[in-house]
Amino acid sequence: MHRMANHSYLSVWCKDFPEELILERFGAFLQTVPFSATKPGFTYLTIRALDASESPILEQDLRSMPLDAAGIIQIASEQLHSDCSYEVSCYWDLSIFDAATGKSKIEPKALDIFCRGEDYDNALWRDSGHLEVSLGFEHLFTGHAGLLGIRPGAKSPPQSPEEARFLEAMAWPENLQMYQEKTRENIRKLQDWVRRIEKALPVERVRLWSEGEEDFEARIEEIVAAR
Repeated sequence: MHRMANHSYLSVWCKDFPEELILERFGAFLQTVPFSATKPGFTYLTIRALDASESPILEQDLRSMPLDAAGIIQIASEQLHSDCSYEVSCYWDLSIFDAATGKSKIEPKALDIFCRGEDYDNALWRDSGHLEVSLGFEHLFTGHAGLLGIRPGAKSPPQSPEEARFLEAMAWPENLQMYQEKTRENIRKLQDWVRRIEKALPVERVRLWSEGEEDFEARIEEIVAAR
């Protein structure tokens, strides 16, 4: 689609996040990540100090030998400081609708995960969470063109040939039904992950949000509830 693609995020605040527990909390969080079946493991690790304008103090490309949570924490343990940010990348599997074929398929999609000490970047954690995840494109959970939810229907004319083909495909009830079902599967996968996080960590608050929705969490709950 040629529209501006909005992204979605997960932010987690813990009840306590002292320096000595940062990597324990981070490790527990990483153990909840639902890896892609075809691309398991963490593929990048970056550690920054002070703020994002500083050059990383450590960067490791792990694509040739992805690590599990324990492997990431072992490396990061040499840089345990409350003014550091720990960043990892990996993949999880989400359903994608292909308008060209009229079929849905599972694809690995990137996850970028951030863990921030409370002294990093002027206490950035207060706004963004001790732990934050870039979940990928918003439409993977909300659908394109306002088609899903309690009051479905395209809200504006297509802005590209690709979007026009997508809307033509969605005019077939069976395609729209499949799109609804697969989008709900993505949402439930996200909600299941949040529940695992809440069990694994002393969570104070969780926020699901996006760049395009005023209330992303309410929007995805509406889509799950719609029939």
